[in-house]
Parts: sequence; structure tokens; C-alpha cells
Amino acid sequence: MPELPEVETTVRAISGFENSILEKIVIHNRSLRWEVDKDLEKLTANKRIYKISRRAKYIIIKLDVYSLMLHLGMSGKLRIQNKKDNYFKKHDHVEFVFKDKKIIFNDVRRFGSLHITKNINDHPLISNLGIEPLSRSFNKDYLHALTLDSKLNIKKLLMDQKKVVGVGNIYASESLFLASINPLRPAKKISLSECDDIIKAIKKVLKQAIKMGGTTLKDFYSADGSEGYFKLELNVYGLEDKPCKKCKRKIKRIVLGQRSTFFCENCQV
Repeated sequence: MPELPEVETTVRAISGFENSILEKIVIHNRSLRWEVDKDLEKLTANKRIYKISRRAKYIIIKLDVYSLMLHLGMSGKLRIQNKKDNYFKKHDHVEFVFKDKKIIFNDVRRFGSLHITKNINDHPLISNLGIEPLSRSFNKDYLHALTLDSKLNIKKLLMDQKKVVGVGNIYASESLFLASINPLRPAKKISLSECDDIIKAIKKVLKQAIKMGGTTLKDFYSADGSEGYFKLELNVYGLEDKPCKKCKRKIKRIVLGQRSTFFCENCQV
């Protein structure tokens, strides 16, 4: 699944379309995770794009009155191609058509979604989301306050999108390794100084992943066609039974909340 760095990479790849006129949106399949609004094409035709940004894992395209919210889901990705190209791939569901180019949304599993709204912050898919992990508000005091009465282990807490957005499975595993914290540790037993270590690790891992273009797992590519290369820097994720880069003991894999979790039992306490 594309996580925050992949979505941020995608946003940056299509940022050149800011201030361009969106001539039309062509929808080939309305049956995504949620049915696409029947008036979406009419409300967006020939509108200027003022800003392209990200909120959590949603790509936000600001028009005049309305904004579009695009979620890549489990397998979604965007690609840019020339407007005149007739090249079409299976599972191409939506085309954003401009003067010379078009952005195509492809989603094999159809867990992605496209929405239109007047107020992003009031949209039910956005309104209950937690803070951004790269913001100043996401600090040791904020995290420590969350841990005090929590009944969750620290990894599940970090992946609670109502607390903090975008720290998905890959980056939670990697960040806890850098912070030397066992993912199974009860959150309420994490000290303030350890919260500081976790915050710094999350910000470092996410920034590094964004800089390197995201994590290529299976078929993720940025909209400009480039692969993500952060997988070359992974320390634990997907490395079951491989030697830990710190102590050389084997990386362990467990299933936590129906998700694979990777860690070093020796280095992470």
C-alpha cells in the first residue's frame, strides 16, 4: 500500500500542474471504494488548479469553489502521459485531462477513491484524522500524553490514524528499530525520553523516505515514472531471519493486528 512518503512523492511529481486548467475529468469506472459523485465531471470542467497538497494519505487538488480528494488505496498510482497518447492500461479508472498532458489514476484493487467537497476539513474522511507526523505539533509531549492511559502497544498506537496520520506499517517498524523500542511494549510504559526518541526516528525515517522517493514494494512508481528507492535502506521490514545491522542476530517477524511486524529482539527492548 502506498504510505505517506509515496503519497508525498506523488504530490510532488504532479505539482507542476498547479495553475493549469483542468479541462475535464474522464471517469471510466465510478465503482471505486466509494461510488464517484455523479456531478463531479460537471463541477470540475475547465477549472484552474490552485494548489496540490497532501493531508494524511489523501491527495488534495484545490480548484475554485471545490476541492478533489484522491486516495490511492491499496494498489493505486498515478502516471503522467501526453494528452494525444492513446495508450491505455487495464484498471485505468480516471483521467485528469489538461491542454497537453493528462494524469491517469490506475488502481488494480479498486480500494482507492475520488471525492469532491467544498470544505476539506469538514469532510467525514478527513475531519477525524490525527495530526501530521512531520508537523511541529507531533512532539514528545504530544506522544507521551497519548501513551499515559493507552491500552495499546506502541506500534498500534503509532498506526492509529486518529492520533497521528501516515505512520504506516513499514515506517512504524523502521522507526521503532531506530528508536530501539520493541513494538510490543505497552504504550503506557514508554517514558518521555523514549517518546522523544520515537518522534525523532519517525521524522527522520519519513524525511529520508520522501527524499529517496518512497518505498518500492511490488509495483509502486511515482507519477513521473520513477521508482522509489527507500527499500535499499530498510533495516528490518521484510527482512525476516536476516542478520540485524546492529547486532547480527536474526530479525524476527510476528503478526500484530493482522499486519506483519519486523524487529530485533536484542536491540529493541
